Amino acid sequence: MIELIGSLFILLGAVFLFSAGLGLLRMPDAFTRIQAGTKATTLGNMLVLIGLAFYHPGWSFKLVLVAYFVLMTNPISSHALSRAAYRIRTPMAASTMTDALADERDDDAEERS
Repeated sequence: MIELIGSLFILLGAVFLFSAGLGLLRMPDAFTRIQAGTKATTLGNMLVLIGLAFYHPGWSFKLVLVAYFVLMTNPISSHALSRAAYRIRTPMAASTMTDALADERDDDAEERS
């Protein structure tokens, strides 16, 4: 029974990881691709790690450490990538309604001049 639960967690994690890959292909611009990739891979990785914990209970401490590093590095790296893309003026999709950082971009331009 425990192996079945572990397998279900791993399968569900694989589905989320697949959806992340699909999101990278289907999203219209770099910003939405970063979001799709980060959110889905974080959840997918967590589910796979939980499934592995069911299979190998002795690995729990190591899996918790891996989960901690994934939870810390994925949001930080996606934020850094998004900020870098915004600063080099990567174009947004035409369907983007508002640019919440437009005022910040104008302030940065005034400071440089």
